[in-house]
Amino acid sequence: MSTYHFVAASERFLTEEEPLEEVLRERVRHYGEQGKEIDFWLVRRPVFLESAELAASSQAVPRPAAAVVSTDETFITFLKLRLEFVLKGSFEAPSGAIADALASAAPANTPG
Repeated sequence: MSTYHFVAASERFLTEEEPLEEVLRERVRHYGEQGKEIDFWLVRRPVFLESAELAASSQAVPRPAAAVVSTDETFITFLKLRLEFVLKGSFEAPSGAIADALASAAPANTPG
């Protein structure tokens, strides 16, 4: 079992209104230079927000939601300070309540 840290907000806020893509791209570049493995993910419509242990605190997050999930608590703290209007939290997975930390309820893309 691992501890995952996250910031969550409305999907529109994280993916359109904030320069999150730029921040994540820079982090990927930095990790590449350092030879470090990626330890963060953008999850659209994260299933973990619906778990019993997070349901009460995540009610304030507008749906559809998105989250940046990481095993690096310092990075998530940085994002919380940078983005301000996000929910910050953590959880253990896999667990009985959260089987997959990165599971998404987003509909799969279908070929057009």
